[in-house]
Amino acid sequence: MALELYERLCADDRRPSPYCWRARLALAHKGLKPNYRTVKFTEADLIAFSGQAKVPVLVDGEAVVSDSWNIACYLEDTYPDAPSLFDGSGGRAMARFVNLWVDHGLQKALSPILAPYALAAAHPDDRTYYRQTRETRYGESLEALATKRAVFLEALDPVLEPLRQRLNESPFFCGERPAYGDYLVFAEFQWARSVCDQDILAAEEGALRVWRSCMLDLFDGLARSVTAYDTAA
Repeated sequence: MALELYERLCADDRRPSPYCWRARLALAHKGLKPNYRTVKFTEADLIAFSGQAKVPVLVDGEAVVSDSWNIACYLEDTYPDAPSLFDGSGGRAMARFVNLWVDHGLQKALSPILAPYALAAAHPDDRTYYRQTRETRYGESLEALATKRAVFLEALDPVLEPLRQRLNESPFFCGERPAYGDYLVFAEFQWARSVCDQDILAAEEGALRVWRSCMLDLFDGLARSVTAYDTAA
C-alpha cells in the first residue's frame, strides 16, 4: 500500500500547517513520496481512524502514525537505510529539544503575527471555526490583534537571534547538510510564507535569509511547489 499523508487544506489549495511541513520534509529527506490527502479543520471525521483529530497523519500499510514528531521517529526507525533525519541517538535528543523550542518559542512568537492573515487563508468552510478558536486563544478579535503587528515583530527579533548566530557558523542549522532540526525551524517560515503577503524576514540580509532560500530549493523545490506568497525569495 502506498504511503499517505493527511495534511491541512486551506483556501486556494494552500497547505500552510507547519506540523505537516515537518512531515513533508522528513518524508522527502528519506526519499519517500506519499500520496497527499487533504483535511479541513471541520473535517476531523476524515482522520478519526487515527484515534485523534489533528494533522499530520501518516498511513504506511497497516501503520497509522499521528503527530509530526512521532512521524519523524517512525520514519527514522522504519527506514534505517535511507538518509538519517537525526544522525544518531544524540542527534535525535537534540532534535527533540529543537522541536520543543520551536513549539514553545518560535511558534509562539510568530502566531500572533500570522493569525490575522491566516483567517483569509483558511478554507471558506473553516473561517468561522478559525475565528472562534483563535479569538478565544488570544482573548481579542483578530482585527485587534492585527493592530499590534509591529509590537509582535519587535518581540520576534530576539527569538531569531540564536538562529542568526548558528547559521553564521554553518550553511544549515544541523551543519553542512540539512536534517530534521532544519525542517522543524523552516516549517514555521513556510507557514508564514503560505498565509502572509508580508515577508516575516524582509529586514534580514544575512545568513538566515540565505538559509531559507536554500531550504526552499531542497528536494527539487518542494516548498516552492505549493501555493504561497512570493515574498520569501
